[in-house]
Amino acid sequence: QVQFVESGGGLVQPGGSLTLSCAASGIIGTMGWYRQAPGKQRELIARMTRGSVTNYADSVKGRFTISRDNAKNTVYLQMNSLNSGDTAVYFCNTNPPLAQWGKGTLVTVSS
Repeated sequence: QVQFVESGGGLVQPGGSLTLSCAASGIIGTMGWYRQAPGKQRELIARMTRGSVTNYADSVKGRFTISRDNAKNTVYLQMNSLNSGDTAVYFCNTNPPLAQWGKGTLVTVSS
């Protein structure tokens, strides 16, 4: 079973940027970044096929960019123009997701 380790979260001011990383323990196919805000369900916000086709949720389109390094089994999420609505725990997983999730990385957008 592939395992995921997310990193790169932190506290950032509104309008700021962060880049998240996700290291997978094995070869991965279509990957997604998900997030779970307090009191809300986990949602898919970005996905990328192994062939680099991408899709984004409307809430992050134009602000977030997903990328991957297949040789390193690593996926990235560049996040720009962050706002308070982006505060959440961010996870990576395949799409559709495997049963096993990583611990996620917390992103807090606040002044």
